[in-house]
Amino acid sequence: METQKVVIEVFSDILCVWAYGAQTHIDRLKCEFGDRISLQYRFIPLFASTDMRVVQGWNDRGGAAGFNAHTQKIASAWSHVAVHQDLWVKNRPASSTPAHTYLKAVQLLMEDEEAISVSGSFSAGTSLFEKLIWRIRCKFFEDNNNISERGTLDDAARALALPLDKIHDLLENGEAEAALHLDTVARDDYLIPGSPTLVLNEGRQRLYGNVSYRIIEANVHELMTDTQSDNASWC
Repeated sequence: METQKVVIEVFSDILCVWAYGAQTHIDRLKCEFGDRISLQYRFIPLFASTDMRVVQGWNDRGGAAGFNAHTQKIASAWSHVAVHQDLWVKNRPASSTPAHTYLKAVQLLMEDEEAISVSGSFSAGTSLFEKLIWRIRCKFFEDNNNISERGTLDDAARALALPLDKIHDLLENGEAEAALHLDTVARDDYLIPGSPTLVLNEGRQRLYGNVSYRIIEANVHELMTDTQSDNASWC
């Protein structure tokens, strides 16, 4: 039976622990489906103000310390990730927006250049952009670095030999901010409920939160075998 390439839009906030833990699902998708899928990464501002979301939002549950305990409890169920003991309590980033804007600048650069695969713990075909997303997440969750700071983001990009001057140009001329705005528009158009959310079939299917890999896999398989574009997917 004829198959078709499936586009998967991946919405997340870089500071979301659920998106951090769900990286294994993304890696497994790429390993299983390869070039039969196209992953498009988008960023949403759940933690645009960590003071509002973490400190004030958890005021009656211990504030930043309570949110730290909440994050530690979630991550304790996963063997593939680590969370720093002082996360959210010390060196807390003010916002995820600087990291998102930085990543959009790199994403724009990658659209103009051939994707470069890397080796290591990542699945085959992982681009520098994808590796940067993971590196920034690890800088926050594992190392407790303040990823609101340009220097921290530059360190992550420099370690991958990315061109800092070109990244800074896109940050300074507004192109990266414009690209991030389009992610917000897409979030509103799709009525994205939170992070992470996978969007398939041009918005007809949304998989939100701690969804098992088998459910994601079933949705992708269904779309690959549905060659009648006028038919609604039953998955």
